[in-house]
Amino acid sequence: MANLSAVHSVGSSLITYLRNAYPEPLRTDHDCDFRLLSSGEMADPGDMGTALTLYLYRITVDEHLRSEPMSYKPHDQALPLSVDLHYLLSVWADSALVEHTIIAWVMSELDQHCVLDKATLSSDGGWFDEDQVQIVPVELSNEDLMRIWDALAPNYRLSVSYKARVVRIDPIPIPEGEPVVARRLRYSDDISMREEAESVPS
Repeated sequence: MANLSAVHSVGSSLITYLRNAYPEPLRTDHDCDFRLLSSGEMADPGDMGTALTLYLYRITVDEHLRSEPMSYKPHDQALPLSVDLHYLLSVWADSALVEHTIIAWVMSELDQHCVLDKATLSSDGGWFDEDQVQIVPVELSNEDLMRIWDALAPNYRLSVSYKARVVRIDPIPIPEGEPVVARRLRYSDDISMREEAESVPS
């Protein structure tokens, strides 16, 4: 399990891994920048040059590990939130050769190395030794892919979709408060008694 920085940690770790794994002679022949983009940066990327970008376009609760609702009994321990992260990997290049070569390398690299563990995940996520995140390809329909790009300002770039599963986020601790003291206030009864007393003739 990890802390609230886990979502950012996965994206940052994945783009760092790809940057470090980018081999020679590709590094010399096709110099490439590797960037993790926010939604705002994706909508207005500016001049990217030759780059590979990673964009988190969707987060879903994992359907197989949905957290059960808390029973709110004393000393109950909340279950972690299990989520899947949906990424768009896009290549920005002015040459078909560069574009096709980089995307082919990325897909080959993630096919051979599809697991991020504590050794490759950034420490800010608060990961445990047993934590692992799988990076698996996801097939997007042309309609879904176009909807994503239609919502963004730049023109379509050659892209592939991947899912990071399962990211388990520790529940936020609920501080223990002081015991609640219950009191019964009988305002209505007091008012009724007062009205009854005022209505009795002297």
